Amino acid sequence: MNSQFGLMNVWTQGDFVTRAVALLLIGMSLASWMVIIIKTLDVLKYKKIANVAEDFWHSEDFAAGLGKLGSDPANPFRQLAIEGREATAHHRNTKAHLHDALDVSDWVTRSLRNTMDEFTSRLQSGLAILASVGSTAPFIGLFGTVWGIYHALLSIGTAGQATIDKVAGPIGEALIMTALGLAVAIPAVLGYNALVRGNKGVLQKLNRFAHDLHAYFVTGARVGVSGQANVVPMKKA
Repeated sequence: MNSQFGLMNVWTQGDFVTRAVALLLIGMSLASWMVIIIKTLDVLKYKKIANVAEDFWHSEDFAAGLGKLGSDPANPFRQLAIEGREATAHHRNTKAHLHDALDVSDWVTRSLRNTMDEFTSRLQSGLAILASVGSTAPFIGLFGTVWGIYHALLSIGTAGQATIDKVAGPIGEALIMTALGLAVAIPAVLGYNALVRGNKGVLQKLNRFAHDLHAYFVTGARVGVSGQANVVPMKKA
């Protein structure tokens, strides 16, 4: 039975189109799982970083706060803090430039927003692969099924008889392609939804941190902790 039916028989009995469809689906599955694993690890890492970012606001000064954020240049919270500091110093020390028409609040907002946009783009990279796999894999599997059934019917017509034992095997093997397409698409769709939800949580915490940074660089105190903040006013660079 194993020699007549199953995945191996689909491969050995199929033509180049059937094999190409199978290889394409396998490749799409591998690509989607790689994206899911890599991006899941990224989301978990950023969530861990976000949990310790609150320690920044309980530091003696800005330099100590940066130390608590670590030395990883890929840390988006550290990048925001450094970008805000540099933007504030640049606005304070630069004259006769086009940005002089902007006040410090607008200038810091633009600088923080640029950093946020770059991180958002990096965080969402790879999701297009999952969306593409989730939307196209079922149809690719269906194409393989239609192609397999077509050739199975041709073989049955050539044989001149259509008994159940002659029909069940070829048709069942062709339908395997549909199942394979669904097996590739379902994890991609679920992974996409989970990653989008995880990214949204990370970006919410990063936006809140950026908002507090903006208030700190403009007013000297974090939002909601005026008069009792542990972070001293930023020293001039």
